[in-house]
Amino acid sequence: MNGRVRVIIGVEDLAGHALPALALARSLAARGHEVLVHAIERWRPMVDRLGLRFDGGTDEIVSDASAADGRVAVVRALAASAERFGADVVVSDALTLTPALAAEAAGIRRAILFPEVYPYVTERELPPFSLGLLPPRTRLGAATWRLAAPLARTRLPSTAWLRASRTSLNAERRALGLAPLESFDRPRADELHLVATLPHLEYPRVWPANVQVTGPLILDPPAPAVKLPPGNEPLVLVAPSTAKDPDGRLVRTSIAALADEPVRILVTLSGRRDLDDLATPPNCTVVDWVDFSLAIPAASLVVCHGNHGTVVRALSEGVPVLVSPAMPDDAEHGARVAWAGAGAMVPGRLLGAASLRAAARRLLAGREYVERARQIAGWAREHDGAERAAALVEEHACA
Repeated sequence: MNGRVRVIIGVEDLAGHALPALALARSLAARGHEVLVHAIERWRPMVDRLGLRFDGGTDEIVSDASAADGRVAVVRALAASAERFGADVVVSDALTLTPALAAEAAGIRRAILFPEVYPYVTERELPPFSLGLLPPRTRLGAATWRLAAPLARTRLPSTAWLRASRTSLNAERRALGLAPLESFDRPRADELHLVATLPHLEYPRVWPANVQVTGPLILDPPAPAVKLPPGNEPLVLVAPSTAKDPDGRLVRTSIAALADEPVRILVTLSGRRDLDDLATPPNCTVVDWVDFSLAIPAASLVVCHGNHGTVVRALSEGVPVLVSPAMPDDAEHGARVAWAGAGAMVPGRLLGAASLRAAARRLLAGREYVERARQIAGWAREHDGAERAAALVEEHACA
């Protein structure tokens, strides 16, 4: 495509969602397109560092306001901003309603970015998303899910939330002059869905033409250089989600499990200041921040909660992953890692020093896990997710 496209990128507050969106924005700008980033003030320094145009500064500009009236006002303001900018397409994070609603209200094409495995279009033969269950391996298993899945979905805690969200969203859509939606969790024909994950983590399914798996969109935030623990033993990187583990359970359990193992342990706290009482054995180094681009390639195993960004970063470097989930989406990612043969999952209810130690020993000793992770890394080296996503946004803008 030779024409220049004007793109608005709506950036979510959470780093696991914001960084992939900014990676896409960077690729679009590098391809000669004009990009405007709608974000809260937290992301202004990163946007400036990337040489992109920033607009925002308040939480409401990309996040859901607490009151429906407030959200409608935000959508109208964003729609007016998009029209002034002359946007050809608006890319909205899957967690953020306002940019996509603004695009629709202004009659502008829109794309939705999912920086994780795709939660929609679940075939009847597959278990519901967020349960962290593996797909059936036999015809009997598939038949069982065909019968059980509809009932299971109605019992999920998320089902009531989805119904309530759809009711609230449709009230706001009516206030904006938009038709109500029958379903809140299915792709719409006039939207492009970008699924920024590794195809190796997606269960086989029939994909709609407007849903595209691009590969991960990776952007590492700046971090200070960290000296790796000395020695030749395998390096285990413990990279927990600080937001999901207030007591530091995964960090404490990992240190206890691996203290007497023939490994080096590198723990990143991602800026947490409330774990000063950690007992650190001689083979363990604890740091505030770590540069993943340096630490992960040096590691033999990554231990994490299952945050999608950490999982795909490790697999893209050919490093197996040990997941102990803290949230339903973590469990889904852990199940996909185990299904892909590139790691294992220890459910949170079973997490202890003995169970984590046994799983780590199995992954460190099993050559098949490394080989599978390296196969996935080979694919990642040949497929630039951000470039693929940018090309798809271009095509969608001009369709």
